[in-house]
Amino acid sequence: MFPLQDTVRSRTFPLVTWSLIALNVVVFLFEAALPPALLERFIAVWGFVPARLFGGQAPLWGLATLFTSMFLHGGWFHLLSNMWALYIFGDNVEDRMGHGRYLAFYLLSGLAAALVQGVLLPTSRVPMVGASGAISGVLGAYFLFYPTARVITWVPLFLFFGYYIDVPAVLYLGLWFLSQFYSGLFSLALPQGMHGGGVAWWAHIGGFLFGVLFARWFAPDDRRPRWYADEYWPW
Repeated sequence: MFPLQDTVRSRTFPLVTWSLIALNVVVFLFEAALPPALLERFIAVWGFVPARLFGGQAPLWGLATLFTSMFLHGGWFHLLSNMWALYIFGDNVEDRMGHGRYLAFYLLSGLAAALVQGVLLPTSRVPMVGASGAISGVLGAYFLFYPTARVITWVPLFLFFGYYIDVPAVLYLGLWFLSQFYSGLFSLALPQGMHGGGVAWWAHIGGFLFGVLFARWFAPDDRRPRWYADEYWPW
């Protein structure tokens, strides 16, 4: 299922969400302009390499790359899929938390996500890049704040043909998390050296759990009820 839109209207302009999207796009355009050899070096330096942090190899630089890696992407599909998810779900979480707290929450979600991935695969020398860990935290917050919202999704049948359904957010995000957890368990079962690349499943899991567990800490002044009769506009 491919998410197209949620049914919760934001009450404020999502300044931070749009700024994060713009920053990720600008950084990726810079990456795309680099020659292949220089790009590989750029990713190796600024991506998060667990062995660099946990293996004693420039540990301070390893800490810095926990944050810089959030703004790097490995390709157009990687970038667009992440930014699309942030566009759909980020505005409402920002609306609930406020701009400053939302930015702090986003960065800490990415930090938690990278640390979970690194702790479970501490000897990996493959650079981890992407905003998906931080965005997973946003998904976890959305799961907590807007469980009764609906997510309009497209279900493909054949090539570009399919149909549209709306799914409760609690079900859509719950199934997404279970798929990440299953894939993460499978990745740990692989022989040593075969799980160094590909998708950082445990970063997704760690980010989502951080969002579920700590999102309310970032919305302490929110006295509004959790759901409203007029909050979900019809399709």
